[in-house]
This record gives sequence, structure tokens and C-alpha cells, in this order.
Amino acid sequence: MDELCTYQIEIRGKADENDLNAISPFQMAVVRVDAESTLLTVSTDQSGLIGVLRHLHSRGLVLRSVRSETSQ
Repeated sequence: MDELCTYQIEIRGKADENDLNAISPFQMAVVRVDAESTLLTVSTDQSGLIGVLRHLHSRGLVLRSVRSETSQ
């Protein structure tokens, strides 16, 4: 549960990296932005991911997908 992973989070619509990171519990990097969605990455453990998802939800953003890659 405390294993560090890099998560890819896709949200609906366009989002600005600086805006998202202004009060985020973890720093996120924007990988791709298009008219329909924004793809973000964040490195954290599973409990940190829950904090990030709550942060995005509180900003009114709609999740499209969440994927993980285990860090080695």
C-alpha cells in the first residue's frame, strides 16, 4: 500500500499545470492537453493518490481514467 508509483490521471477538459499545483498535496505534471481531456502524471503511494483524487474532485474536475506504473 505504501509502494511508490507513477500514476497517469486523465481528466475531462483542459487544465493548467500551475493552476492544478497551486494547492495540490503533490506536484502533478501535464503530459498532454487537447480539446477533450488533459493527461497528468504524479508520483506517490496509494494513500497519496487518494489525496490527489480528492483534490481534483474538489476542484470540480471529472476523472476519465487512472492508471499506474510501479516504480523500480
